[in-house]
Amino acid sequence: QVQLVESGGGSVQSGGSLRLSCAASGHTRGIHCMAWFRQAPGKEREGVANINFDATPSYALSVKDRFTISQDNAKNILYLQMDSLKPEDTAMYYCAAGDYNCVVPNWGSDDFAYWGQGTHVTVSS
Repeated sequence: QVQLVESGGGSVQSGGSLRLSCAASGHTRGIHCMAWFRQAPGKEREGVANINFDATPSYALSVKDRFTISQDNAKNILYLQMDSLKPEDTAMYYCAAGDYNCVVPNWGSDDFAYWGQGTHVTVSS
């Protein structure tokens, strides 16, 4: 089993920045892909960014050039640097991990076996 704990959410004004973290523990050696998803009220969960074990990233078009996904393999921490935030980025953000290589470009929730509890991000205009 793999446990994931997110942190770093909060409230920020439009144009601001936040950095989310996801600490992984347990049987992490088998993890090949990690990702960030988000879910806004009344909307479906959507993929934001993923990163393969070889550090190859992939981004949703809505966040490309604004968000950066990275990982510290030594500390088992996944990050999401979010810049130029917009009100439409407001959502609960979830960290996810999977046992297989990242599926790109069409990747979704079904590709990930392990999930964190989420951290909330609010962007005000």
